[in-house]
Amino acid sequence: MELPSSSVSFSVRRCKPELVAPAKPSPNECKLLSVIDDQETLRFHFPMIQFYRCNPSMQGKDPAAVIREELAQTLVYYYPLAGRLREGPNRKFMADCTGKGALYIEADTDVALKDFGDILSPPFPCVDELLYDAPNPNDILNRPLLIIQVTRLRCCSFIFAINISHILTDASGMIQLILAMAEICREATAPSIQPVWERHLLSARDPPQVSSFHREYDREKKGASVPPPHCQTWSTAPFSLEEVRLLFTVNARPKLNPPLPQGYYGAITTARKLSENPLGYAMKLVRDAKESVTEEYVSM
Repeated sequence: MELPSSSVSFSVRRCKPELVAPAKPSPNECKLLSVIDDQETLRFHFPMIQFYRCNPSMQGKDPAAVIREELAQTLVYYYPLAGRLREGPNRKFMADCTGKGALYIEADTDVALKDFGDILSPPFPCVDELLYDAPNPNDILNRPLLIIQVTRLRCCSFIFAINISHILTDASGMIQLILAMAEICREATAPSIQPVWERHLLSARDPPQVSSFHREYDREKKGASVPPPHCQTWSTAPFSLEEVRLLFTVNARPKLNPPLPQGYYGAITTARKLSENPLGYAMKLVRDAKESVTEEYVSM
């Protein structure tokens, strides 16, 4: 029986990190961000790790070198990701399209894909080995907006890890970027879905108008932490009568015309109501919360 991925221990040998600029000259400009992009709560990078089996058609090719080349080609279309952030008045950020480059790292390890087990799911072992970060990640203005590490495995498979700024894109945008890289790897002349900036479509109204109640911005006292063995005894705990909050992401793209980035919303109930009602009760709360995210809700 193969070990689950969480039990594998290994280390990687990294090559020197390098900056990969767009393969062709790109516009040197500053792009404004939307009011959603520039939220204080989104000023971080978020990662994704993908495992790829050895492809016989890639025999004799170095996956890290191939991906580096397709990254440079893709950045021609996604050139803001090759820039840096610039801070303007009132701590408002802009995308400074300098063409400085995305951070790219090649690495090797002695483990094989089969060593991770049959099911590859978080938590991944030794995640810090697979996901490189800038030396000063808190220096948000100088931190590369896009960081990619490709780790070659002993079996000729490889691991693709990406760390990208949430200020410039969300999960859907990250997937769109990866698909564009894959298309260019298959010798497409351009991505089938062209990236669209148009962040002005989410500019605040003049004057700004907040016409919907946003519970996600309420300041609440710190919630209680319950150890897993005691989760089934919530109904007898003193805090079972307290209000609890589920905060989740809602994709606002299909809510608006034209489609726009994702929004956030919070649902509120009590722990006892959740524990004493069937699962459908909680599911209805989530569904109702998602349906309440309308075009008016995300407008400001």
